[in-house]
Amino acid sequence: MKKQKKSIYELQAGSSSSAGPSSVKRRKMLQKGKIALATVVAASFAFLFLMPIVLTITNSFMAASEISANYGSVFATDANGGKVYISEKVNLKFIPDMVSFSQYNTVLLKSPEYLLKFWNSVILVGPIVLFQLIVASLASYSFARYRGKIREIIFFMYIILMLMPYQVTLVPNYLVSDWMNMLDTNWAIWLPGIASPFAVFLLTKFMRRIPDSVMEAAQIDGAGEWQIYKRICLPLCKGAICSAAILVFIDYWNMVEQPLILLTDAEMHPLSVFLSKINKGEIGLAFAVATIYMVPSLLIFLYGEEYLVDGITYQGGIKG
Repeated sequence: MKKQKKSIYELQAGSSSSAGPSSVKRRKMLQKGKIALATVVAASFAFLFLMPIVLTITNSFMAASEISANYGSVFATDANGGKVYISEKVNLKFIPDMVSFSQYNTVLLKSPEYLLKFWNSVILVGPIVLFQLIVASLASYSFARYRGKIREIIFFMYIILMLMPYQVTLVPNYLVSDWMNMLDTNWAIWLPGIASPFAVFLLTKFMRRIPDSVMEAAQIDGAGEWQIYKRICLPLCKGAICSAAILVFIDYWNMVEQPLILLTDAEMHPLSVFLSKINKGEIGLAFAVATIYMVPSLLIFLYGEEYLVDGITYQGGIKG
């Protein structure tokens, strides 16, 4: 009996050992298949998202005649100025037959109005990003440092305002700007942007994750509120501040509704508004201007990508 039991155990051990490597191989193959499938899906979505950007950049180097031959039917109109039915396929061309810099020559040298609109965008967006971060960091320190019913109610109101689309608050902003005689001035864009609640919400949630023991230790060492804010909170929130700066810049760099409603003078409009007014005879210029307009956003994102990821993933506290 003992020999029979021993032989049975040996057979079971041998079968399990022989089945072990095959099951491991199946798991590895299944895992590799999942990774390959996820890679294909991610690459497909990346291609779909990047295709309009690549198409805009490459088409900006086409001559006006080539652009008209490829996309002329899209912008064709009838005798009354209305759109016509596109009866032929549109030729999406990524590689130009002959590289031409005539569009950029027109935008950068011959037509200063495009550069003027570009600098209008810089003048409108720059102060909003700078002062919104200053106001948001101070307000976030107050919300994170001191708790209370009144502060929680105010912070809840910030969240409600952040959830509302800008179109909901556009009429109140117009009425307030009119009452303060700020219409047709940059202040009509600056003040609502500086008081935007998004950066306050982001930085408050980040600062509340900083351990209280750190601030208490600074207080024991004789640090005041300003020193705690400047030497502890701001350095620890560097990633969150950079993340907020990138997101706020991209949001206001692409604004359209605010300038259209609050600035009736077309000379003050940013390039984002002016892009929609380029007529059908300047399709090539639209590609070139759009490419130039994308450069600041792309550079800021590529430069601050590490800070953006760090600000989103870092949970606060002190890094070891």
